[in-house]
This record gives sequence, C-alpha cells and structure tokens, in this order.
Amino acid sequence: MEVTLLGTGDTIGTPAPGCDCPTCGRARELDVERTRFAVHVRNERTDESLLVDFSPDFRHQFLREDVPLPDAGIVTHVHFDHLDGLGNVYRLVRDMPVYAANETDPVTGETVAETTRSRYDYLDTVDVHGVDPHEPVAICGFEVTLVPVEHPPLLCYGLRIEDPETGAALAITGDTNFAIPERSRAVLADADLLLADAIVPASYCEYHPKGGDHHDAEGVPRTFGTKHMTRRGGVSMAEELDAADYRLVHCSHNFDPEEAFEDPLAVDGERFEL
Repeated sequence: MEVTLLGTGDTIGTPAPGCDCPTCGRARELDVERTRFAVHVRNERTDESLLVDFSPDFRHQFLREDVPLPDAGIVTHVHFDHLDGLGNVYRLVRDMPVYAANETDPVTGETVAETTRSRYDYLDTVDVHGVDPHEPVAICGFEVTLVPVEHPPLLCYGLRIEDPETGAALAITGDTNFAIPERSRAVLADADLLLADAIVPASYCEYHPKGGDHHDAEGVPRTFGTKHMTRRGGVSMAEELDAADYRLVHCSHNFDPEEAFEDPLAVDGERFEL
C-alpha cells in the first residue's frame, strides 16, 4: 500500500492567497504547501488507485505528484473542500465508482451519496455507490470501512483502508472534533498510519467564539470550537488509537511558523509504504 498525501490543508490552504502572515511567508521560503485535503492510496498488488476526497486542487495535486488517476474514490462529507474537485474527472476517466455513506443527514435531508450523485449528475463516467457505515466494502483490492465521526452540523465519516493480503492498514479520522464515538475508534485503532485532523494549535482556541472543548487532564483543549481537533487533540487521538505512525492533517496557516512545518504536522507530497 503506497499512501501519498495530496492535500494536507484546511479549506483555504497554506500559503493562503493574499496572505502575508509569517507562516504563509515561511511556506513560500521552504517551497512547501498544504492544498485542500485529499489522499491517494495505491494498491501495488492490483495496480489500482483509490482517492479519498476530491479536493478543488485535484488537477494541481495530480500533476505535481505524478500519481495515477483514481480507479475509484471515496467522499467523506459534502463540504466543498472535500467534494467539489470531483468535477475534475470530466474527460479524464472512462468509468469510476465513487463511494459515500448512505445515512440521511437531518440537516441536508440527503445522504452524502445522494448529494454527491445529484451535484455531479452530469458526470456519466461516475457511478455513486451508497455504503453502510461500519460495513466493510471491497474497493481496489482493499477492505474499506467508513465510520461516523463528529463534525457538526453535518454528518462526516472517517475510514479504515486495509489490505486483506498484507494486513497493512491506513486510518483517517476525517474532519472531526475529539468526540469520535467509541465504536468508530475501535475501527480506526491499531493502524500502521493514522491521518488525524488538527486544524490549529490549542492556544488558538482563544480566538474562536466558542473557545475550546474536550480538554485533557492538563486543561488543554483538544477540540477547536466544535468541528475540528487541535494539535493536542490530534496527537492525543493518535496515542489513544495506538497508531504505529501518524501525521496531522487539515492544518491551517494559524500555526506559528517555527512549528508549522515540523513533525508531526504533514505537508503535501509525503509518501508512505505500508
């Protein structure tokens, strides 16, 4: 299993357009970036590629990393930075199944699968499949399991991708706060690599109207506002899930430039062999 981090940033990315903050400046100096979230997972045994989320930066990411176009895709939720890159497959692929959860969201009145299907109904090459959370499905030779996480007000899902032949496992929390349900944590646990949401340092919670939540024993918030984990939250989640290795993703430009591009915060282009 070859994992390539195509996009490791939040909804505006780093460096952010028009931003002259020290962190964006440091990103330009280092020639690194965090585009909108997407993960490419290649199965060397079957020579198939699975894409987790369709970033609006799809074209740039695939040209930059020179990875194969996806044979299948997964949509974790319907926020634009995870879904709206799907239109980029137009005239690039001949037939591509896309998988998404089939639970009805009380906010939208649709499932993630239904929203994806209706928003991109003009893509004749895309076939959207609704899947049951917690029920493994075979995709690109992998066993993939979607699990509910907490990203209010919309439904959102993390996932585990496991190679049934080698046992290699990738876990992704998806966009979430620290209150991931225990049943979902059990699926995400003990992975070879965990990609954990971590949008800001915990200290930045003072700037959120709702502050922080899910404080640890030292009183440090592990949730920023209501929707995302802090750096402390992402690290704590990796420890609690007993991941062999982990990277923090969905990072904003609100980290101090001294720590913004240091381990365990990921940047685009990182690759892992599991």
